[in-house]
Parts: sequence; structure tokens; C-alpha cells
Amino acid sequence: MLQNNYKDHLFALVLAGGGGTRLWPKSREKTPKQFLKLFYNKTLTQITIERFKKILPLSKIFIVTVSEDYKKEILKEIPDFLPKNIIVEPLRRETGPAHGIGATFIKKQDPDAVIITESADRLVDPINLYLKTLTTAAKVAFNDRMLIAVGVKPQYPHTGLGHIKKGKEYIKINDNTFYKVEKFIEKPPLALAKKYTKSGNYYWNAGQYVWRADEYLKALDLYEPEISKGLQEIEKEIDTSRELKTIKEVYEKLPLKTKEGKPLSVDYTVSERAKNMIVIGGDFYWSDIGDWKEVWNNLKKDENGNVIIDGEEKGGEIMNIDATDSLIHTNGRMIAIIDVDNIVVVDTKDSLLICSKSRAQNVKKIVEELKARKQKDLL
Repeated sequence: MLQNNYKDHLFALVLAGGGGTRLWPKSREKTPKQFLKLFYNKTLTQITIERFKKILPLSKIFIVTVSEDYKKEILKEIPDFLPKNIIVEPLRRETGPAHGIGATFIKKQDPDAVIITESADRLVDPINLYLKTLTTAAKVAFNDRMLIAVGVKPQYPHTGLGHIKKGKEYIKINDNTFYKVEKFIEKPPLALAKKYTKSGNYYWNAGQYVWRADEYLKALDLYEPEISKGLQEIEKEIDTSRELKTIKEVYEKLPLKTKEGKPLSVDYTVSERAKNMIVIGGDFYWSDIGDWKEVWNNLKKDENGNVIIDGEEKGGEIMNIDATDSLIHTNGRMIAIIDVDNIVVVDTKDSLLICSKSRAQNVKKIVEELKARKQKDLL
């Protein structure tokens, strides 16, 4: 019998440290995508926190980010957020350690905590169904001590996301069915993605999880003991004068890869290895705002399927002659487009991006090239 007292121990952990390289040139190191006002005149971070405030007080919402400047920006955007609930990683060490340090701080506050995790760059709809799915998962995670992946039913064949293959049914609660995870799958080529979508046996890997803090930390200790050892050192110093110094010392010593030589993502460190991993499929609309095509997907179009975004500089004007299904981001000057379809144009003060909307994920290559050229002023 599942107990309802999980609600007394419910927390949310939001990861807000990503670089958002595929949304260049708007997303930069100083203002990554989670701090851009692309939807509803709010930043993605504000939208994410507002969602969780529907079920949790701010005292039970934590954020992990990667710089003091980002922490200041979060407090500027959400003035009543508790500064002590914003954890700053001194170095980027992927999502495995980020979830780990978040779970460590939350477990210190409540040893029986169950955590809903999320990234600060997602849009969902309807919100009530999204939150109901997550809280149902939290009940199972709390009572059964399972690690739960929240998958998303594929809306179309997606080559930019990993997939989760569901196995045997684990438990059914009302309209929600939980399955054992058969396997995690890397981003598939298009032919495989089509098969996965058609079969109905696969979910998109949303990178979203629900688990008890102690169970995640136990799994981390089992599979990546070096990371676990560092987090235990940090736990001892939370709320002491040595807290920040210890975090810095620990992060400088953390491994750069897993024991198998893979990145320290949450999938490679824990999810793909854990024996008590189950998955629940979300019936809600979900979008990872990972590139300009996804921005276009989620904004209102004109009669020609175009999305127009006004930049900071006023007076930007669009001259459109037979252009369709495109995204145009202005920044104070005339942009004229003629007889083109499915393109992205993003104008900023120092850079102009033009690309095919279907190849929007490749914008990351521009950022990689700028890094290789050491053009830090454009990053």
C-alpha cells in the first residue's frame, strides 16, 4: 500500500547551468538560454520555478548552477528565492555530479527527501497533468525506493534525443503505468527513430527523474565511488564556514570521466547502470528548448507560418516577400527576406545567424569553431 506522507518530504531540484550553445548568437556564456525571455515575456528559469510553485513552497525548491553571476541573475529574476537554496558548482562536471550535489544538500535538510528533478529549459502543457505525473512518480519513488525516469511519448521521430525502451509492467496507479527499464539508447539515426516511434515501446529520454535523495546517492556510491566520496566531504561542511571552500576543493579533484571513460552525465553515472530503475511515460506535451527550431515550434506563427521575435533594440522591421515557415529575430534594423522557406535568421548587435531550420542543431558547430578560434567576445 503506497502511503501519502511522501508529500511531507517532497522537493524539486532544477538544473540551470547549461550553456545553450544551439541558441547562439542570443545564448552566450553571460546570458545562456535559461535566462532569455523567449516565451511569455519570462525567462525559462522563471517559467520552471513558477510551475513548481504550484505544488511546493520556495523553501523546498533548489537550483544547481555554475557561477556566482548566474546565481545573481536567478535572484534578480526571482527575488524571493532563497539564496541558500542556490548551489553553485565551481566547475562544470556534467549532470551526474550536479544531481549529486543537489541531492546532498536536500538530504541534509530532510534525510527522507524525495526529489523531482528538472532542467530550466523545458516547456510543458498542460501543467496540471505534468505535475500530477511527477507527484505520482514521487509517491512510488518514496515508498518503493525506486529510481524513476520520466519518459515522453514520442511526438515524432527525433534524432536529437536519447530513447528509453520500456520492459515489463512494474505497477499501475490510476491512469499511470510504470515499467521496468529494458535499456537506454543513444540518439538514434532517423531510420531507427522512425521504428522506435512506430513501435510504441520507446520513450524520449527527457533527462528528467524522480527519486529519493538517499537512493540516488547510494547508486552514485556504488557506481562512481570517487564522486560519492567527494559529496560526503561536502555534506559534512554544509552550513559551516568551510562549505564553499570544500565544494571547490572537491570539484577540482572529481574525475573528468566515468570508469568506462564516458562523460559524467546522470545517464552514464547512474541511470543506465541502476537495477532499480523504472520509467513512467508522460502524456503531456513536452519540449526541450534545445535549438531555434524548437523555439519556432513553441511560438505563435503568422498566416505564412513565420515567427517574428523582437530583439532588445527597437525599430526592427521585416520585409517579407513570399517567405514561409521561418523564424526571424530582429534587433533594430531592416531584415528583408525573399522567396525562402524554413530558415532561421537571428540578428544581434555583433553577430548574424542564418541557417536552415531543419539543421538548427548544427548551430553548436559555430560555437565550437569560435572556441577553436579563441573568439571569446562572441561566446
